[in-house]
Amino acid sequence: MAEFLIRKLEHFTSLSSEDKLALDQAARQRTRRIRSRDDIVHEGDMPQGVNLILDGWACRYKTLEDGRRQIIAYLLPGDLCDQTVSVLREMDHSIGTVTAVTLAEIPTETMRQLTAGQARLSQALAWESLVTAAIQREWTVNIGQRTAFERLGHLLCELFVRLRAVGLTQGTTCDLPLTQAEIADTIGLSVVHVNRTLQELRSVGLISLRGRELTIHRLEALQRAVQFNPNYLHLGREGRHLDSNEA
Repeated sequence: MAEFLIRKLEHFTSLSSEDKLALDQAARQRTRRIRSRDDIVHEGDMPQGVNLILDGWACRYKTLEDGRRQIIAYLLPGDLCDQTVSVLREMDHSIGTVTAVTLAEIPTETMRQLTAGQARLSQALAWESLVTAAIQREWTVNIGQRTAFERLGHLLCELFVRLRAVGLTQGTTCDLPLTQAEIADTIGLSVVHVNRTLQELRSVGLISLRGRELTIHRLEALQRAVQFNPNYLHLGREGRHLDSNEA
C-alpha cells in the first residue's frame, strides 16, 4: 500500500524491512476512494489525521471570494498531505482531486508511533516535509520571476522528475491529467496564454501531448531552456549515512 511513499523516501535513505512494514501497515488502516474533481478536505475543516496519496493526482488550492482559484501544489502518489497538520485548529486551504484518487487516512497517533524511537524513519519523514516546503519556495519563484515559457516548462520538468522518482514514467513519457484551465490556475496565466505557450514548447520540439500523456523529447534541453535545477527536490540520498544494514 505504501509502495510509492517507500520509493520516495528511499531517495533520502535506504529503509529497513521493519521501516517498510511499519509504513505499509499505517497505510492499510483506512483507505478511501474519491472521484475526480472532488474535495478531500475543505478550507475551514478541522484536520483529521494525515492523508497519503496512494493512487491518482490531487492538488492544494485557495479560492478567492469572487471564485478565482490558485492551485498551490500538486500531490502525486507517495505524497503525504501535511504530516503535522493536527496541530492546527482548521485547514487554511482546500485539497481536491484532479483524477480519481485512492488515499490512506493515517491517524495522528500512528504518525507519532512511526517516528518514536526510529531515527531513520523519523529523519526520512522530516526530509519529505522539507522537500514539500522546498517545492513551495520554487513555485513562488516560478510565478514571481519566470516568463510564461519558463513557468510552464519548469512545471512540466518538475512533475516529470517527481513521477520518475517513484517509478511512474515510461521512458520519456508520463501521465499529465491536467486541463489547460488547471495549468492556468497553477502558473498564473490565462488559458489562452497557456495554450499559446504549449504550442511554443511543441513547435521547438521539446514536448508533445497526446490526450493525458506528456512526452518530453529532450529533457536536458528543456531544463536548460527554462532554468530548471532539480536540486530543490533533494533526490541525491542525503541521508545515506542512515542507510539500513540490509541495503
